[in-house]
Amino acid sequence: MLVSLKADAYGHGALRVARTVLHNGASWLGVATVSEAEPLRAAGITAPILVFGYTAPWQAREALRLDLRCTIYSLEVAQALSRAACDLGRSARVHVKVDTGLARLGLRAEEIETIVDFVGRLYNLPGLVVEGIFTHFATADRADHTYAHKQLGRFYRVLEALERRGLRPPIAHAANSAAMLTLPEARFDLVRPGVAIYGLPPGDEVPLPEGFHPALSFKTQVAQVKWIPAGEGISYGITYTTSGPTRIAVLPVGYADGFRRAPMNWGEVLVRGQRAPILGTVTMDQCMIDITSIADVSQGDEVVLIGRQGNDELTAVAVAKRLGTIAYEVVAELLARVPKIS
Repeated sequence: MLVSLKADAYGHGALRVARTVLHNGASWLGVATVSEAEPLRAAGITAPILVFGYTAPWQAREALRLDLRCTIYSLEVAQALSRAACDLGRSARVHVKVDTGLARLGLRAEEIETIVDFVGRLYNLPGLVVEGIFTHFATADRADHTYAHKQLGRFYRVLEALERRGLRPPIAHAANSAAMLTLPEARFDLVRPGVAIYGLPPGDEVPLPEGFHPALSFKTQVAQVKWIPAGEGISYGITYTTSGPTRIAVLPVGYADGFRRAPMNWGEVLVRGQRAPILGTVTMDQCMIDITSIADVSQGDEVVLIGRQGNDELTAVAVAKRLGTIAYEVVAELLARVPKIS
């Protein structure tokens, strides 16, 4: 199992998640960029790490220094890795990316002879070890798997063509969270769960199995409580004006923490188990909420932005629907300056 740690482990804290999943059965890790892997290696993580995204030729030496597996679909990058491997006396392990229908990185799956020729060239480059080949699904998070099966069929045909010529890399992989849960035929030699590891459903049409729960809560504290007179403006731009005396709480969280400002903010938060609406514009580091109807709120009180408090809960999925996005984006936007506490 390879666990995706992209975007600081979807906002959960990559190092903490890496140690947890490796202790609980995962054997590989995945990151989006070479730079995302550096702090993991610096902290002593030695597990195989695959870089899903683009590795520029000038990053080849750094990728090898960090003992990373690189995604490959370009002869230029492959040659840069080969040269770096020879210079450093190391092996450069690579995974060939096949674009079966997502139209992102990768060699087009219908161009089978091009792929076969490319992989053959890789095997002849000194210092290069062709360890894997993979693809990524576009719609595995939908109940209708017609397109996912089309992608899977294309990937199988590529693997069969390579097998016939004795060029199939030893590790084939395709299954993201959704495919891992709903397409057992896509599991191959390695699975790559991402969002499901964090207790979030891959999509509205692919629920998580029973027993999965969100791994993350997002909380802050009340920094100040005060009364604002009627007719007064709140926050930049005075987009909100009080209609009567209003008791507000100022929170030390803003859009620089991933607490969205626009085009729509989160709408409300939980204080003392009750929902409190956000007033005015969310600023870089602070925001204000209406606590007029919530008794006994004091400086230092816990405020829940994602998670449960009392009998109520604000989920990343619910926040995402309000914002017109997906839960992945909501949690991935939680920036590194937000302390991560186990």
